Amino acid sequence: MERDGGTIAYEVHGEGPLVVLAHGMGENRRSFRHLIPLLVEAGYRVASVDVRGHGDSSAHWPSYAPAEVGSDLLAVVRTLGGPATLVGSSSSAAAVVFAAGDAPELVNGIVQIGALVAQPRPNPAMRLAQAAVLRSPRLFGLFHRTLFPGGRPADDAAYRKELVAGLRGRMAAVRGVIAPVAPHWTARAADVRQPVLVLMGAKDPDFADPGGRGSGRPPPLRHRRSPHDRRLRPLPARRPAGGHRCPARRVPGGDHAWLGPGSPRRRWSARRPASPTRSVTSG
Repeated sequence: MERDGGTIAYEVHGEGPLVVLAHGMGENRRSFRHLIPLLVEAGYRVASVDVRGHGDSSAHWPSYAPAEVGSDLLAVVRTLGGPATLVGSSSSAAAVVFAAGDAPELVNGIVQIGALVAQPRPNPAMRLAQAAVLRSPRLFGLFHRTLFPGGRPADDAAYRKELVAGLRGRMAAVRGVIAPVAPHWTARAADVRQPVLVLMGAKDPDFADPGGRGSGRPPPLRHRRSPHDRRLRPLPARRPAGGHRCPARRVPGGDHAWLGPGSPRRRWSARRPASPTRSVTSG
């Protein structure tokens, strides 16, 4: 798909209501390779997108800001015919907020996986380590191995080898999608009127306290209450095969379910009335 500044690659599977998947920094659309068949079997049409600068999308762009990534996702929805549920993992969790606020007629709900609510403030030593990782595909590959503390899929090593090879010449995009920008996505959260599902993993190494105010339950998305709003109880989970920072089992007692490895085959739907935000911390 041609965009101003480059080309966005995506693939489509299945038939039914549209779900658009957007991966996190350094990944590509194959990060959802184990989730896509489950969504297709559940009756969804699934578009998995290579975020600008990643995968088969053009390597170099003027901007990698979440607002621009969100605009790319909306372009996919317009091309395929919406509305759609947008799923954003890690850095793309910010992009889906911009998209939902900018074009509510094209977005019937969003899912945020491992969203960064506050800009990290690492110590000097950690900043140096991060700078090295974000400039080296090989070091990024070593970092990627830490992202599955609860177990890795059988094809993890092969996927990571392919991932590292594909990052050569693309590390500017990896840095770009997490670079601080204004406005931060939390400033746009009040514009989102669609149902929102927030997923955090208790074993996610990116967050010392995934269930805390600073990561798992962002205040800007929880200021509106409804009779349907309730806190869902936590449950143990792991990083699933192919869903970055995503609990792998359905949420008990909720009318929304996330489909991941090990989960019952139940559809996630934005059609049933629900609170504007559900914040789920697994673990």
